[in-house]
Amino acid sequence: MSPYAPSESVARALDALPRERLPALLRLMPKAELHIHIEGSLEPELIFKLAQRNGVTLPYASVEALRAAYAFTDLQSFLDIYYAGASVLLKEADFFEMAWAYLERAAADNVVHAEIFFDPQTHTERGVPFETVILGLDHAVHRAHTELGVSARLILCFLRHLSEEDAFKTLEAALPWRHHFIGVGLDSSEMGFPPAKFERVFARARELGFHIVAHAGEEGPPAYITEALDLLHTERIDHGVRCLEDAGLVARLAASRMPLTVCPLSNLKLCVFKTLAEHNLPALLDVGLCAMVNSDDPAYFGGYLNQNFVETFAALPQLGARQAWQLAANSFEASFVSDEQKAHWLHQLEVAVLSA
Repeated sequence: MSPYAPSESVARALDALPRERLPALLRLMPKAELHIHIEGSLEPELIFKLAQRNGVTLPYASVEALRAAYAFTDLQSFLDIYYAGASVLLKEADFFEMAWAYLERAAADNVVHAEIFFDPQTHTERGVPFETVILGLDHAVHRAHTELGVSARLILCFLRHLSEEDAFKTLEAALPWRHHFIGVGLDSSEMGFPPAKFERVFARARELGFHIVAHAGEEGPPAYITEALDLLHTERIDHGVRCLEDAGLVARLAASRMPLTVCPLSNLKLCVFKTLAEHNLPALLDVGLCAMVNSDDPAYFGGYLNQNFVETFAALPQLGARQAWQLAANSFEASFVSDEQKAHWLHQLEVAVLSA
């Protein structure tokens, strides 16, 4: 059971909110985003701008041609274009500009806190120093706090299609800048690359005091979620939508309040679900799981956080104001911040409901 529940006045306001006012509440309410790949926020316009600035030749003639290529059939077809887009990121200013653009959009969506994934191996493999990546991103994070009022933290992710040895090298290379990121995660191609492959490097990351998250149960089976829990000791499951195929796993996730960072438009774009109306987000909430809404790779999947909320709620009439409040509260519950900060954001959420 969630440790958070709306006050009586807020519960009454949620129950009384007319359906036509629900989109306004979704946009207005404060929320945390815990599953956002910063390289996946790189819009085509910025890709072409950086390509021109850095002398990078792209395999697409125009912004429109690049957007037209976003017809993905699965995770791998997306990743092929994702890595091509990242090739324009070469200098510290490029990483700053990419992250700043996302954080401005996050502020416009009333995201008060973001825990942002970045993939250093995508860049170091191309000869870009880790220092260039982390300093550009960190600059944007600090500027967002002072100028936008958005709290943000960075989480270093290992690419699971590469070796554990390479992940170890990446972690050790990152340690001089360890105060710039709060955790480590696991992303990229899921099928055929189980969490067990990275058990030792995650043990090392835990020894170093980092938070642990991992992608599992998007395309991969529920067994990958179990491995992430048992072998990596993850504190959040990124995606996790296939957990409903295993009743025992669902009970375990519910009892432990293990967060699931669900990404509806991503799931639609990558054909995890054929339509948003078939998405299992309502079922995840109905069985008491700590699910929340995120945008994943918004430049590629058709929407930032508010767009995910609005389109998902429009497609699933069983989701109403109560579920909106719960999803936002879950995002705060699952964030790696102090209890005092969570309480502050929950109060802001109550104010938003009462003014909706």
